[in-house]
Amino acid sequence: MKKEYEDDKYGVLDVKIHTVSGVVIDVEIQVRPMPDFKKRCIFHQAKMVTEQISAGQGYSVIHRVVTIVITDFILVPENNYYHNQFRYRSNRDGTEFTNLSEFNILELPKLPTDTDSTELWYWMRFIKSDDKEELEMLAQRSPQMSKAVGLLKELSADERTRMLFEEREKARRDQISREDGARREGRAEERADIARNAISIGVDIDMIIKLTGLSREEIEGLR
Repeated sequence: MKKEYEDDKYGVLDVKIHTVSGVVIDVEIQVRPMPDFKKRCIFHQAKMVTEQISAGQGYSVIHRVVTIVITDFILVPENNYYHNQFRYRSNRDGTEFTNLSEFNILELPKLPTDTDSTELWYWMRFIKSDDKEELEMLAQRSPQMSKAVGLLKELSADERTRMLFEEREKARRDQISREDGARREGRAEERADIARNAISIGVDIDMIIKLTGLSREEIEGLR
């Protein structure tokens, strides 16, 4: 998504869809939990609203924005529903303020083993499944699902696609590793700062060890 100002943060979506009716849809797939993921979703949707309007235009040009988030982890632990829809509503009686914004959270770990006979359950099963026989069975449900299963087979058989996927996975794992390393480095520096401050005010070294988890040698090295 474009930046409005020089120091704006970029927003990168998985899939951004513009429908004929004007509705804008963001589809996000997240395999592992990430820090502040809900805030990231809010940021992306807010950008999808603001980028629709330019200076001098009326607010009537703004179309509805819908976010669809598919996760392989629990994002909404407050209930057991595999599909949660969130919109702007009154906390008193549920009166809707506007339908301009909508979030659909789909959590694969919550998907029940037995079907609830909805199309959504079968599509979620399609996303979750890695079993060839089950995919063949799902392909028989509808022309749309048959097309999806066929496309999945083509992609799986495409060596170039597989290599691109593996490269993307490697890049993603490398990024996770860098972020984890940065967090560990930040925590280590924070513990070192606490130890230095404690040393400066004469706190006993055994107490500093308990406070920071640093070894005696590490603390002595900070003196």
